[in-house]
Amino acid sequence: MRTGKFITFEGIDGSGKTTQIRYLADYLESLGYEVLLLREPGGTRISEEIRRILLDLKNEGMTAETELFLFEAARSQLVREIIVPALERGVWVISDRFHDSTTAYQGYGRGLPLDMVRELNNRAIGDVMPDMTILIELRADARKKRLGRRHDEGMRDRLDVESEVFKQRVCDGFSAIAEEEPARVFRIESQDDKEDTAKLIREQVRRILL
Repeated sequence: MRTGKFITFEGIDGSGKTTQIRYLADYLESLGYEVLLLREPGGTRISEEIRRILLDLKNEGMTAETELFLFEAARSQLVREIIVPALERGVWVISDRFHDSTTAYQGYGRGLPLDMVRELNNRAIGDVMPDMTILIELRADARKKRLGRRHDEGMRDRLDVESEVFKQRVCDGFSAIAEEEPARVFRIESQDDKEDTAKLIREQVRRILL
């Protein structure tokens, strides 16, 4: 029986997910909740090893199918080793990305069949569906600016160097997911002031506070 809550953050790289996750964790901890922060791919020893393969710029020849299977493998390990036990203990789990990213990146972005992507997602996550997903949306001009900073700081990975056309398909994919599941996915436009964005997120999260 799940007693904790599971919140996922989604959005294109550079949308500010990592910062907003920290803001939300601080807020929930101030209310007395135990919070566990995770990232995808990653979060376990095996999943982190898969992450290195997925994001390494040297692996530019990776096929879309291989990419999909690796993401699902990392996710399956994370769900069973970390997420399920934490939720059963009553922990609030916040993940930087989950299955929606695979639908957006490998389905809409890479053009793999959506039915196949969703089937593999379902097999990887079992019955562990987020209680709430925060989709942080970023205007194209702001996205280019933030990704430019990542490039200057030497933080680029294999997905950062994809074309703007690819990234727009990914954004369109996230939008389609939000339209399909409005009861779970809440769209938040990234504000110039990070605290303003955090306030909008807290307003949504209060919907599921115990």
